[in-house]
Amino acid sequence: MSIWEAIILGLVQGLTEYLPVSSSGHLEIGNQLLGTTSAENLTFSVAVHTATVMSTLVVLWPEIKKLILGFFRFEKNEETIYLLKIAVSMIPVFVVGVFLKDYVEQFFGNGLLVVGFMLILTAVLLTFSHFAKPRPKENIGWKDALIIGVAQACAVMPGLSRSGSTIATGLLLGNKKERVAQFSFLMVIIPILGEAILDLIGGDFISGTHIPLSSLVAGFLAAFLSGVVACKWMLALVRKGKLIWFALYCAVIGITAVILYI
Repeated sequence: MSIWEAIILGLVQGLTEYLPVSSSGHLEIGNQLLGTTSAENLTFSVAVHTATVMSTLVVLWPEIKKLILGFFRFEKNEETIYLLKIAVSMIPVFVVGVFLKDYVEQFFGNGLLVVGFMLILTAVLLTFSHFAKPRPKENIGWKDALIIGVAQACAVMPGLSRSGSTIATGLLLGNKKERVAQFSFLMVIIPILGEAILDLIGGDFISGTHIPLSSLVAGFLAAFLSGVVACKWMLALVRKGKLIWFALYCAVIGITAVILYI
């Protein structure tokens, strides 16, 4: 993988991690177009996903700092309850990641056909969330946190947007736009970092690949910088209710991927 290929894929990852268009799906499409190897895909994917987590920490640091300080007061307060809800939301993805992820990947694969259909499904979810008008809730409840977590677990499917699934689910449950967007971005931090750590421990991160360090660094920086921009942009877009345009985009890209496969 050349430096320019790494930068292109890093930009794709950083921009699409937060926009509801599936970063994994776009990375798969990018890898297909650039012809990078499967070993490079895993190594690079872990690196750029970690970069986008870092961008989340930068953009949402004031909120994260508030939650951390509140938690270490060791009392039942708003921050502690919020963190516990995030923990509840991570239960489904933990179960899927530990027990079912390899099975899902082996059964469905990561080809353009699966990516295409899952992008179309993302478009359907975003469309429903745009037109649905449920009774608004003041705060994300425990049950809603778990259901949003199930949506995140389902996004293990390549092409099914993690942010699109969680935000659309939260909106369909009646949660306020700005609250569900922030919750969606915060809840992915530990799962993504956890997956990267498991890959490092298992040796999968570097085994069988000859990707240059310079390409990894270039991709990491591209994903981090574009992730910061995309995270801020997405928070603003959710507040304004502009997700329907992403539904149209996902439908077009999904149909194109299916046609290319056929």
